[in-house]
Formats: sequence, structure tokens, C-alpha cells
Amino acid sequence: GLVLFLLGIESGILPMGEAIGSELPKRRSLLLIVAIAFLIGFAATIAEPDVLVLSGQIDRVSGGSISDNILVYVIGIGIAFFVALAILRIVFGFRMAYLLTGSYLIVIVLSFFTPAEFVPVAFDAGGVTTGPMTVPIILSLGIGFSSVLSGRSAISDGFGLIGLASVGPIIAVMLMGIILF
Repeated sequence: GLVLFLLGIESGILPMGEAIGSELPKRRSLLLIVAIAFLIGFAATIAEPDVLVLSGQIDRVSGGSISDNILVYVIGIGIAFFVALAILRIVFGFRMAYLLTGSYLIVIVLSFFTPAEFVPVAFDAGGVTTGPMTVPIILSLGIGFSSVLSGRSAISDGFGLIGLASVGPIIAVMLMGIILF
């Protein structure tokens, strides 16, 4: 099963992500590029089996107080926002170190205000988004996007894409904990 799954990723998902990523800059609309990156990040996340398993377990453990559907959507929005941010980083050439530092500073500050039971859920949410569906899609999108930009390196621009995108669910779940509880 795993061999067929990996074959499907290599022959279907990776080329599709690279094709979409390489077509985006040709549209010359930053808003369209960001919107499509957001939608792809969201769709890949809500289809991620690990996210669905985590949200189901959290729903059961919390006795239904944290709905599995809401958690999946919050995680999806967190990833989607940071995938769009990663694409903007590629366009404008921001340094990854600054974005990661700022993002994790936000995580640290939010951890003081987030209810204690949400902090481990938030970090688990960041971890499960690096599963077999989300990673190939986000990586291939970023590599395809940066490969057609002149003077850009697909390798260096693609570096850290998943690390940056994985911060999104952590922040989103922490904010959910602060707002809802």
C-alpha cells in the first residue's frame, strides 16, 4: 500500500503542484497568487489523514467540547495562512530566519495566554500537518513557483517552507483556545 501511495505522490501530486506553482507567476496578480496558495494549503490540510485522526482523538478526549470539524478547519486556516505567507516570502525575498523567529516569538507569547490544555494540542496540530499529503503538495507548489522566477533558486526558496507552514496551526489553535475558552 505504501509503495503505491508513494508512486501516486511521485507521479501525480508532485508534478501537479509544480505545474500549478510554475503557472502562478504568469498570472501577474499577487492577490490571485496568494489566494490560490491559501486555498491549496487549506485543501491539502483538511485532506491530511493525520489531521483527521488528531481532531477525532481531541473530540473524544474533550467530550465534544472541542469539535473535530472546528479543529480541522482551524488547523487548515493556520496552514493556509502560512503557505500564503511563504509564497509572499518567495516573491519579496524575505529571509526565512526573520519569519521563523517572528512566528515562534508569537507562539511563545501566545503560550502565556492560552489555556493549558490547548498548548499540547497546538503543538500536536503543527506536527501532524507534516504528513504524507500536505508536505508534497506544499513543497512542490513552492518549488514550482520559485523555479520560474528569474534569479531565484528553487532549492533555497523552498527551504523552510514546511517549517514555516507548520507554525500556522500552532498559532491558530492557540488563538482558538484564547477566543473560545
